[in-house]
Amino acid sequence: MSRLVEEREKLASLSPGGRPDRPIEVDSAAVVEVRVRALRCPQCEGEYRLEDHEAPGGGIRKVSVICRLCQVRRALWFRLGSLAPN
Repeated sequence: MSRLVEEREKLASLSPGGRPDRPIEVDSAAVVEVRVRALRCPQCEGEYRLEDHEAPGGGIRKVSVICRLCQVRRALWFRLGSLAPN
């Protein structure tokens, strides 16, 4: 069972938003909370509760969340600003 947890955590870190170098691209800070509500915990598919926002710089946003079901805490990473041309 612990191996399954480790594998799911590894997969989550490689997914968009799992690490600072793999952020989820969003157009503005206004949509970060909406995107967090749409994501599910990789361990139990539970919903996240948002705990904190941090803006370490460079258009990166760190969002601390906790799963409402299994209580696992994690950081989700976002990059503000669209890469698409106007």
